[in-house]
Amino acid sequence: MPYRFESAGYRRGGASRGGRGGRAPRGSRNLPEIPERFVCVDALRGFDMFWIVGAAYLVSALERWTGSGILTALKGQLHHVEWEEFAFYDLIFPLFVFITGVSAVFSIRKTIAREGRGVAARRILKRGIILFAIGLFYSGGFHGTPYVPPDGGDATSRELLRHLFDNTRLLGVLNRIALAYLAAGFLFLILPVRLLLVVFVGILFGYWSIMARVPIRDIELSRERIAALGEETGETNAMKLYLATTNRVEGRFGPGYNVANHIDFLYLPGHKLDGFYDPEGLLSTLPAIATCLLGMLAGAMLQRVDFEPTTKSIFFLVSGIFLVAIGFVWGFSFPVVKKLWSSSFVCVAGGYSLILLAVFHQIIDVWNKELWCQPFVWVGSNSLVIYLGAQLLNYRKVAERFVGGPVSSHLGRFGDVVLGIAALFVLLAFARFLHRRQLFLRL
Repeated sequence: MPYRFESAGYRRGGASRGGRGGRAPRGSRNLPEIPERFVCVDALRGFDMFWIVGAAYLVSALERWTGSGILTALKGQLHHVEWEEFAFYDLIFPLFVFITGVSAVFSIRKTIAREGRGVAARRILKRGIILFAIGLFYSGGFHGTPYVPPDGGDATSRELLRHLFDNTRLLGVLNRIALAYLAAGFLFLILPVRLLLVVFVGILFGYWSIMARVPIRDIELSRERIAALGEETGETNAMKLYLATTNRVEGRFGPGYNVANHIDFLYLPGHKLDGFYDPEGLLSTLPAIATCLLGMLAGAMLQRVDFEPTTKSIFFLVSGIFLVAIGFVWGFSFPVVKKLWSSSFVCVAGGYSLILLAVFHQIIDVWNKELWCQPFVWVGSNSLVIYLGAQLLNYRKVAERFVGGPVSSHLGRFGDVVLGIAALFVLLAFARFLHRRQLFLRL
């Protein structure tokens, strides 16, 4: 089995009391003990997942029913921007990568303490590979159009494999998380925390330098532009049109008109989500590693015993505000673009992630106000199962079996609200069932 369900080992007692629980380092008996788990991390992960798997639909349904201006504004934040700028929904993915880094600090350090660095390295590699494989499955696996040989005969095994590979998306959301975790995890194993900060900054400036200074062919990789060039030249093959373009430009950050997208076009095999390139492409995975490293830096700070818990919350808050400001200022020269995971985007998303961590940590682990966040904890402690369930079970489809069809039609616009509430109820009931029985998927 590549994974296991565990029915024991979920600890919250020490972590939920502002720093008690766990084991203190040798020679530091007068210091607070290091917690093994922070409830705020599970709650924040669940809050993040909450918007992915159902809350956005409910907000849209409520907005259609009430016509509320506030809900209309909120609904506008629950869609990804086309390219530049930043909406709340653009925070969901990087926040999850950030939390992955936070959690990795706890698991890696625990493994090192109990079994050594070698075992920790093997476990990081194993988890990364399994998560990448799950990502391939989640993105559709080998599901695609049937292969029809051009000559109408029988397909050879080689032709069939080639067709399957060309129609498989190799880099998706879970794949990016896996690659970011792998790279950041091994960096955490071999480097001290202070050097991780240097690597984080180096990645951001290095990516900016590549995107701004490496020249590309003066061609926009979009269906509209390729079609227009085809009409002008009589050539419809995108690769031939690309190679025939001899003029070079640099410092371009538009859709299909930048270094990252051109690298995907040339070197990323398989199916690409945007046709000629992928929003989770090759080069843009590099700054995603920086996002995971930022989470590791935050996780290392959470574990420190030489700072008061409230001091940590203030540190996260101030650091987050600083990063958001830096990101938006940087955006004037390197635009804030989620689909490029630009360095400015890393700063903005990372800053907001730190601010949320500060709020959740202060309320839950310092002030011990936990009751309000229990649904988030249920979801966050089994986030991978809940995420996969949204694809395989489809909570809304399950809810439609109870309140869909004639029930929803009879209620008119309010029927969508009832359906949204029912879908969230199905989700939370499933998450609570797993949590109460302490069934947690461990890669």
